[in-house]
Order: sequence, then C-alpha cells, then structure tokens
Amino acid sequence: MVDPAGLVVCAAVLTAAGLFGTVRAAHDGRLRRRRADAGRFLSATELGGHLGERVTLVQFSTALCSSCPAARRLLRELAAATPGAAHVEIDAEARPDLVGRLDILRTPTVLVLDRHGRIVRRASGPQRRTEVVAAIEVAAAG
Repeated sequence: MVDPAGLVVCAAVLTAAGLFGTVRAAHDGRLRRRRADAGRFLSATELGGHLGERVTLVQFSTALCSSCPAARRLLRELAAATPGAAHVEIDAEARPDLVGRLDILRTPTVLVLDRHGRIVRRASGPQRRTEVVAAIEVAAAG
C-alpha cells in the first residue's frame, strides 16, 4: 500500500527542485549590478595583467568547468572586436584570495570592469552574447 504522506513529500520535493531549476536557469549568464559590488575595484596587479582602456572582461574559471571554454571564446571575441577592451582569465583555484573577496561561488563567473577597474556588472554561468555586449556598453560609457 502506498503511503499518502510519502507521496505528498515526494511531490513537494519535486516541485521545489523544479522551481529552483527554473529560477537558476533564468539567472544564468545574466549580467547584473550587485549592491555588494558597489565601490569594488580591481587593479591590474590583482588581475595579473592589465586593464583595458575602456572595459575589462574578467573571467573566473576552473579546470573542470564545462561552460568555461565557451565563455572564454565569447569574451575573447568580444574583447577583440571592441576597441579599448581586454579579456583577463583567472584560475579560481590559484586565486582563493580574489575568489573569497569577490564572493565567487561558481565558474564561469564574469566581472565587467570600467576603465578604472570598478566592477559594473557580474554574471555566473554560461554567458549570453547580448548580455555581455550590453554590459560592455554600460562599462565603456561610465
């Protein structure tokens, strides 16, 4: 005989998991402004490279990240096509100091910096070209 309470619990767990998946999929790759990033800057020294003249795309990656190669290709392509833009990739495992300070929770995480190194947008998960292009425009204008 089937336990009705067990069915209710099973249905509740499946509903919660479906809701979580839907919300996460809607937020993946969306570049947005976070209050916690207000006033945060990254220097060329911290990045291990240089800042772009207008905008810098910073990508945090790990060796086992399945979405990181696609993000790398997209960001390199957009940086190459945008005058004054630079792409910097950081191995999250090699830089736990930055990962902790910047609240990097998953890879790929992309930070869009203005010419001064101020974080203007961030996204986690697979990137969307239109979102990155819009964030580049915001950073370059500001």
